[in-house]
Amino acid sequence: MSADGVTTVTGARTEPEIGHDGRKALRVEHLTITAPGHRMLVADVDLALDRGQTLGIVGESGSGKSLTARAIVGLLPAGLRATGTVTYDGTALLGTHERTLRSVRGSRLSLLLQDPFTMLNPLQTVGAHLVESLPRDVRKNRGRAREETVRRLAEVGLSADVSVRYPFQLSGGMRQRVALAAALAKDPELLIADEPTTALDVTTQHEVLQLLMDVQQRRQMGLVLITHDLRVAFSVCDRIQVMYAGSVVEQAPRDELAQAPAHPYSLGLLLADPPVDHYLDHLVSIPGRVPPADTIVAQCGFAERCSWTQPECVAARPPLAVITPARSSACARLADIRGELAQRADNAERAIGTPPEPAPDTHPVVTITDLSKTYRTVPLIGRAQTTTALDEVSFAVREGESLGLVGETGSGKTTIARSILGLTRPDSGRIDLGGIEIADYRRLTRAQRQQVRRRVQVVFQDPYASLNPSLRIGSTLREVLARRGNVSDLPGEIGNLLARVGLPGDYAGRLPSALSGGERQRVAIARAIALQPRLLICDEPVAALDVSAQAQVLELLRAIREADGMSMLFITHDLAVVRQMTERVAVLYRGRLVESGDTASVLDRPQHEYTRTLIDAVPTGRNAS
Repeated sequence: MSADGVTTVTGARTEPEIGHDGRKALRVEHLTITAPGHRMLVADVDLALDRGQTLGIVGESGSGKSLTARAIVGLLPAGLRATGTVTYDGTALLGTHERTLRSVRGSRLSLLLQDPFTMLNPLQTVGAHLVESLPRDVRKNRGRAREETVRRLAEVGLSADVSVRYPFQLSGGMRQRVALAAALAKDPELLIADEPTTALDVTTQHEVLQLLMDVQQRRQMGLVLITHDLRVAFSVCDRIQVMYAGSVVEQAPRDELAQAPAHPYSLGLLLADPPVDHYLDHLVSIPGRVPPADTIVAQCGFAERCSWTQPECVAARPPLAVITPARSSACARLADIRGELAQRADNAERAIGTPPEPAPDTHPVVTITDLSKTYRTVPLIGRAQTTTALDEVSFAVREGESLGLVGETGSGKTTIARSILGLTRPDSGRIDLGGIEIADYRRLTRAQRQQVRRRVQVVFQDPYASLNPSLRIGSTLREVLARRGNVSDLPGEIGNLLARVGLPGDYAGRLPSALSGGERQRVAIARAIALQPRLLICDEPVAALDVSAQAQVLELLRAIREADGMSMLFITHDLAVVRQMTERVAVLYRGRLVESGDTASVLDRPQHEYTRTLIDAVPTGRNAS
């Protein structure tokens, strides 16, 4: 053992602390998942969890988190094979008969997926979903089933009348509550929640996380929370397990990991998470991307992205070495760099940048005046309903400034963006874009439409849906440049665009399927700036990305905006992103503009109760239990 207290014996592994009954309810040992052709996806993963404990599994996309969860409950995609040992309360789950798995799955172990649409049948009512999930003896008695359905809905904060609705009639938060009620319907002893709040706005995320904690504590249920958001994991979990490229690289109690990470990758995740309480001059990210697990079996998987790599890091795969009985790390150089890791984490806590000054009161790029929009929906059950999306909203985006639009789902943010882009026609109000009234695109001449398209471009939320999967990147950019009309060297301009967004020129020959989420979003940005717009609308541009890719994209948008002097309308529910990306912010609540002002003033000294609610809902990294 070194002076640092790090065990360096080859093959040493963390032995989990034993719970009150002398054994772990869930124990996973040497779990390995392979694809056809013996391609490694997850390698030699251990984890253990006792009743009533909470464990967070964190890491970027491609780290193997979700595959590990699915292997535990026996729901791996077809073609994948898992080896090792998975036991629950002494019952072997891995490699056992499906009948045995069914007797455990749902009743003792349950899985809550990221997207409730994947768990809910759009043709069934909420009540039908819950009845299907109840124990068989309850399902047989119609009266008991109805009573139990109402009780289960109440447990997740939903009223009885929700039982007659269909999934499409519910908000994202309500659908996730229904999915949670279904997952808990057989009173499982352990719940595995796979990214349950990733697609939710900040207030709904807060409500769902609080609900998970309340249910877990009330039932003394075990909880495994899979997430890429360390703030969420720190707020909910007692222990954290960090995964990278199919392997566990660190295990630690929450507070120890938050204060002093013991692996460079854990530090990278911490530093990439932007703060909500102050501005940073430079957003830190982890360079590169997660490699496939089967390409790094004989070395440290993080070596190519690490600042401390030495020959010993690529000579052999570092084992998961014991630091204390409750903590371990798979860094071969931990004894040498642990002090540097702690110092860098401490420096990041102290780093406070100088936020940009609000733009001078120059001519606005776009002015919105008394914009209103209502939607009428006809449900399958009940009367037609009218929803007010916008209620006389007015604001302007000035030359050269970035204005943030914030608010929870349904506040009207995206309706404003769609109105500016001509994808939605407001009921009343004006939208002035450089002297052109664009509230109704039908009234524009062809020349005016072309002029508007040149002035306004957009980066959408989902990088996977915003690119044509059948077009190579070069063809996608060529189409846009052809519309600009003043490009003499198309291949050269395509290369320049890719270079501006930090991608190699040979990416022009790739299809979107060959790119990561962050790389696809870079291409979407390149396409948007190809027309040299004066206003760039960013509609949740990093909501679907890991924290490191998020930092890279945000830093890229900062650089492009500074270089081009363009204005930006930045739509997001993430107040930490608002702090880093905008000089002014407008807060929307149920279609009305309730507060606006300089970003620092609004976030530090909110005047409206709803703004205070948004700020209070931001995960702080402190356990709320």
